[in-house]
Amino acid sequence: MTRHRLLTAAILIPIVVGADLYGPTWLIAILVALITVLALREFFDISSRAGMVGYSRWSFVCAVALVYREFLASTLFWAGAADVALSDLILVVFALGLAFLVWASKGPSEGKLAAMAISACGMLLVALPLSFIPRLHALEEVGPRILLFVLVTIWVGDSCAYFVGRWVGRIPMAPRLSPKKTWEGAAANLTGSLLVGFIAQRWLHFELSHLLAMAALGNVAGQLGDLVESAYKRAAAVKDSSSLLPGHGGVLDRVDSLIFAAPVVWYYFSVIVERHL
Repeated sequence: MTRHRLLTAAILIPIVVGADLYGPTWLIAILVALITVLALREFFDISSRAGMVGYSRWSFVCAVALVYREFLASTLFWAGAADVALSDLILVVFALGLAFLVWASKGPSEGKLAAMAISACGMLLVALPLSFIPRLHALEEVGPRILLFVLVTIWVGDSCAYFVGRWVGRIPMAPRLSPKKTWEGAAANLTGSLLVGFIAQRWLHFELSHLLAMAALGNVAGQLGDLVESAYKRAAAVKDSSSLLPGHGGVLDRVDSLIFAAPVVWYYFSVIVERHL
């Protein structure tokens, strides 16, 4: 398992880093749209095993629209009020589409309610947070480095948690949600992310306090995302979201920390850090 995990990481990490540092934001938006659809597909597969079948196709369409909206928001023409209006429009259209599907589809009312609820959860917990990644990448001058910073804090934190948890983990963190997660692993996760914050000052040139704050907040948000996905999988009695990535599970398993970390770091940077640059 460890060998497969390392091999998959050795293949994917250079591709992700190369696309981030040298690719345009439109390419990042396309990749994020693809990842979002794959993650949502796994999300709906898990929910179906728990007896809840969502409106997956409609959710895919609106998820891609959300990612495209964030790409448009990164351009000068769509900045400001136009971006807000477009965001509201997509969410309203998604809600209206759910209402139409509830009315048009056959089956008992209980099944329709579950389908509407799981579709809304997929949009809120998966698609909407991931759609912040293109906007994060498009931040003027520093976007690709900020996105890489988020990714590296997650990668290093997850690796520290994985190995420390296996070697010295004793105290269960959330035994009902994820029995293998320990407080020792969680502490190692946070420590690894903070270490990245210290090192990143050499190439981000922000105040150390801001880098540590972004690393800590992103890490805590990421660990919460991991726990949410663990609880979701446990409810459906599945170990991994899929077997697409050897040693890592599925796409949703790989981006569960990024889902919450990306919007948290984006808001911290745009609201607090940019004011001091």
